[in-house]
Amino acid sequence: MTTLGIEEEYLLLDPSSALPVHCAADVQQLLVNAPGLNDDDIQRELLSCQIETATPVCDTLTQAEESLLNFRRQLAAAAGQCGALAAPTATAPRIGQHYPELTDKQRYRDLRASAPGIVGDQFVNGLHVHVGIPDRETGVQALNRIRPWLPIITALSTNSPYWLDRDSGFGSWRVIHYRRWAVQGIPPLFADAADYERRIEQLEETGAIIDRGVLTWVARLSDAYPTLEVRTGDAQLEAQDSVLLAALIRGLVTTAVSAARAGARLPDPDPELLDAALWQSARDGMTAHAVDPETAARMPARQRLSELVEFIGPALDAEGDTDWVEAALLHLESRGTGAERQRKAMHDAGMPGLLALYRESLIHED
Repeated sequence: MTTLGIEEEYLLLDPSSALPVHCAADVQQLLVNAPGLNDDDIQRELLSCQIETATPVCDTLTQAEESLLNFRRQLAAAAGQCGALAAPTATAPRIGQHYPELTDKQRYRDLRASAPGIVGDQFVNGLHVHVGIPDRETGVQALNRIRPWLPIITALSTNSPYWLDRDSGFGSWRVIHYRRWAVQGIPPLFADAADYERRIEQLEETGAIIDRGVLTWVARLSDAYPTLEVRTGDAQLEAQDSVLLAALIRGLVTTAVSAARAGARLPDPDPELLDAALWQSARDGMTAHAVDPETAARMPARQRLSELVEFIGPALDAEGDTDWVEAALLHLESRGTGAERQRKAMHDAGMPGLLALYRESLIHED
């Protein structure tokens, strides 16, 4: 069984105005004493209006979902005690005019110094899925092979339509925001692990990034864990949505590892097609067309998703995930992506309706 882990980020918002509230230190202090949590479950992010959690290393989807649900329940209570709402959205729907308060950490101060205009708008939350790999060489070969499928995973994950008090026109404004960083988008092809390291070291030497943590490719090898880390997803409204994406990503990485070991053909789409497919997925989500980056063929996004599920089917079967994934996909199809649900809530009840959606989704259990 291939292990997985999930990192989720959340925003702390004023429950009336929807503006970010910089109270993460107080929320963290309450979470430290919450039942069922340990220090590794609770992490701070760049801004002091953000909180992050990381599941333990999991073998099953049930383990991952239970971990996320427990954290979300404790987070909802802790945020409420601090007069805030914990919001499972990938962008803040509105922000203040002042420069945001950073988490008190030297690395974050260095990051602000390197890119103040970008950091000042970094009210964005992602979903990071770690999948265990045998070694870094295999990981690089798997990274090369998952690239054509990353746009459709992005489309399924869209959950950040609102920015600066308006609809951005994108299902994932977070993905568009990240295009401003120096190293972003779908990673290039690498010859091997040595090539991967050489090129990262060259990027560090340019001074455009302060460290390897600012490699904002939508997928990369983790420096902290023996994993391939896929970062293309928005933070999700519900824990089940996060685990669905993790299941698909685990299936994709496992399939890619098997293909690398078998010496199967390496897909090599033109980089501009990959980039365009990612951008289009961020804009349209699952509501329109997706692109097969290998052929440039347009097709309904749901057809492209079906192709992904078929492609990774043997891996889903091997992990015992097929029934769970099929049920979760049907559930998501009936309600729409997070972006679709956010737009419906805003259309039906304005900002109060959107905030109610955040509140209800955070600890929703089926």
